Amino acid sequence: MATTSRRRLARGIRGRNGRTAGPAGTIHGTARLGRKTKDLVKRLGAQDIAIIDHRNLDRIAAEELVAAGVRAVVNVSPSSDGSYPNVGPLTLVRAGVPLVDALDPALFDRLRDGDPLVIEGGSIRVPGGDVVAEGRAMEADELATDLDEQRRRIDRALHDFTENTMSHIREEGELLSGTIDFPETRTVFRDRHALIVVRGTDHLKDLRALRAYIGDVRPVLVGVDGGADAILKEGMKPDVVLGDMDSAREATLRSGAELIVHGYPDGTAPGAERLRGLGLDYTVVPAAGTSQDVAMLLADEKGASLIVSVGAHFNLVEFLDKQRSGMSSTFLTRLRVGETLVDAKGVSRLYNPGLGAGQMTLFFGVAALLLVIVVLTTPALQDLFDLLWLKIKVVLGL
Repeated sequence: MATTSRRRLARGIRGRNGRTAGPAGTIHGTARLGRKTKDLVKRLGAQDIAIIDHRNLDRIAAEELVAAGVRAVVNVSPSSDGSYPNVGPLTLVRAGVPLVDALDPALFDRLRDGDPLVIEGGSIRVPGGDVVAEGRAMEADELATDLDEQRRRIDRALHDFTENTMSHIREEGELLSGTIDFPETRTVFRDRHALIVVRGTDHLKDLRALRAYIGDVRPVLVGVDGGADAILKEGMKPDVVLGDMDSAREATLRSGAELIVHGYPDGTAPGAERLRGLGLDYTVVPAAGTSQDVAMLLADEKGASLIVSVGAHFNLVEFLDKQRSGMSSTFLTRLRVGETLVDAKGVSRLYNPGLGAGQMTLFFGVAALLLVIVVLTTPALQDLFDLLWLKIKVVLGL
């Protein structure tokens, strides 16, 4: 990106919420605190200032903060520490949401949920003037420059990724060896397609683009934590909800889907406590790796003929966004599943479906009704229609 373009970005990128990117102006709002961004976004509104503790703010979290329509975001951890090309902070700022790196974890102790806040540049204060924290307002041109530099140094991130994978291949080797003890499931996977939805980049758009496929093939719908909410949001019902159960909504958990809790390898499963409190039946899968990995391995183990993933992590930057816990396991899982796995990431950009059969039928029906109305209300057309009908009867001998 040229220097001129970066300066133009900093002066005034208009985001989806109509605000100008960058720190210009005074922002008034209500503090909403959450150390887990994926949980916090569920209760954010247009009047809120999100206070987060999210080192290396990833693109998915940034997009969800933008969708929530918040006035600003204050991060008590580095939004990007420079260890890899992280587009999350730039995504947020380009969308018109001011981002301030305060780097002060004690801010969570000084503020309460619902406190009124004022942000001016990098200064965060309460109405009346008392400053509660000083930070740095992130600007689009600076973030773009940093991102370019990080991309030039991607070889270091690749080296770290490779070392990480090799160092953990023994402790997570069961992902390759197939030694995970999967429980019996009431959902039948054998010889069926399995569509696994993960909360990820463009997962909603890609899920919508697959509507025709879902309607024709009727795959097993597996939602991984918050991915199950997306299935329900699109008017479908998940067959299986799998994960640590911390981000799926209660309505999703009560949808009638089979609930499978992803537990730690030692058998503990913190997510089971929530389901017990709701009085819901569940089974537990103790396994290393991430929940999306376990979902893919479950479908493969149970005999799915094809596994289609939506929103799953696919490239190096997305692996790095997951930090250590999601790096090697995702890589190993893809090696294990192999050609059975098809990534649907980006399908919404590849194919934009046209009008369906129902829409076409409605269109022609309305057109025919319109024609009848025009004929009935126009005497000259009525005479022409009568003449044509008479000729048809003569030709047919009626």
